[in-house]
Amino acid sequence: MNYKRNVLLLVLLAVLTLNSRAQQEHIEEAAFAKIRNAELTGSMVPEIAHYLTDVSGPRLPGSEGYKRAAMWAVETLKKWGLANAVMEPYGEFGKQWDLQEFSIAMKAPYYQPLRAYPEPWCGNTHGLERGRVILLTQEQSVDTVYLAGHASELRGKFILVAVNPVKALQEFEPAAERFSDRALDTIDEQHAVTRPAIEQSIIRQRVRVRIDVLLKRAGVLGRISAPAYNANGAVHVQAGVGFKLTDPDGIPKVSMSYEDGQRIRRLIQSGHVVELALNIQGRFSTADTRGYNVIAEIPGTDPGLGAEVVMLGGHLDSWYSSTGGTDNAAGCIVVMEAVRLLNSLGLKPKRTVRVALWDGEEQGLYGSFNYVKNHFIGADGKPNAEQKKVSAYFNIDYGTGKVRGIFAQQNEAVKPVFEQWFVPFHDLGAGTVTIKSTGSTDHLSFDWAGIPGFQFIQDPLDEGRTHHTDLDDYDHLAIEDLKQSAIIIASFVYQAGMRAEMLPRKPWVRETFLFDGL
Repeated sequence: MNYKRNVLLLVLLAVLTLNSRAQQEHIEEAAFAKIRNAELTGSMVPEIAHYLTDVSGPRLPGSEGYKRAAMWAVETLKKWGLANAVMEPYGEFGKQWDLQEFSIAMKAPYYQPLRAYPEPWCGNTHGLERGRVILLTQEQSVDTVYLAGHASELRGKFILVAVNPVKALQEFEPAAERFSDRALDTIDEQHAVTRPAIEQSIIRQRVRVRIDVLLKRAGVLGRISAPAYNANGAVHVQAGVGFKLTDPDGIPKVSMSYEDGQRIRRLIQSGHVVELALNIQGRFSTADTRGYNVIAEIPGTDPGLGAEVVMLGGHLDSWYSSTGGTDNAAGCIVVMEAVRLLNSLGLKPKRTVRVALWDGEEQGLYGSFNYVKNHFIGADGKPNAEQKKVSAYFNIDYGTGKVRGIFAQQNEAVKPVFEQWFVPFHDLGAGTVTIKSTGSTDHLSFDWAGIPGFQFIQDPLDEGRTHHTDLDDYDHLAIEDLKQSAIIIASFVYQAGMRAEMLPRKPWVRETFLFDGL
């Protein structure tokens, strides 16, 4: 009996201890209320969104669109009163590429414009090229022995990588959705990528480079892919090769809608000759091969704590078939609006607040990883003195949906802290704090370096439909959701900046960075 009583007392003591720790958090509710009121009555989210998407255009790393967006962001942050606003070089990225002209159409057996886009950093055509289309299976298209053995048949032809037809494309699920309470309660890891998967991706990219060289020597006019996920109006367009200085000049490559690809496949298989006309003119440059992050600060006001830093950010780069609204102008809009709110309201935290818009995230977290290496890792490969002054990094990169919570990234000690911070935002639908991790975006760079790095949980909306596609534009931004996110992230950053202590850390473990080598 005494044993059971003692166990119960120990359990009760543990619960009371956890509650006591959580209750120690002083919540800056007055500041939170000011932030919320200012955002709901005078938001600049639509204006920021317009300039980062419509005005800047696609923001491929190194492109003119990226530079337009980065320069606009720097000047705007300066105008808002932030300090030390710069485009900061992080090191080498690779070739610059800007699309100058593009057209594609079927010329035989009849004329028809086609829904397709060139892959970034692909090779150019010699003006308007016209040629016959031949089919290759997916297996044949990556088999260097097969391609070398059939080089004479490929000369002067367009290759269409044919995929087997999928079932009818009618969609019965909603195009956009929000997380239910049950889904939030049971949320699992998102966007997790293992080291073996990354290594396989590196191998596939090296094979693609060899295939590019082989097909160019064979005189192939171009390679066209039309996978099943390019159906129902969304054409995915991205590229894993072509931008590195060591990558050779490739062949013209096009991503086409699944439906157009299937029509061409059926025509060829029924005995018809299909001819295409293709024009791709991209401008390559190596005038400046460096990558650039946008950095700016609100200096801390406390003589002691002002040397410590709270960071927030999202990646500024995008793919090329649209203007990168949901991936990831959305995140940049939110973090820019968050620091604007803090500065315009005179809410100057004790710690320095540093905002970052990252470059090269889509190619393997180039901007954030190199920033972390440059600033927070010493020559011995260990965290340096500057690293020890960063309280936390908050990232947003999961589309345009509302913030519904946060991934604690296996940081047990921070979970009760964040749970308290979210209480004032329960009425906005935010409050989930999961101990689980998430991946594939810039907080991983900080987590690798031993800095508490966190990505917010966001409603998925239609991100699966817009992600890396021609639909990823301003009109798929949920403006009211972005305002809600700005309120919460500004409040979290302010809370971290005013807290008596830095946020708790996990023990640092030396390990190879997951994306290093891409």
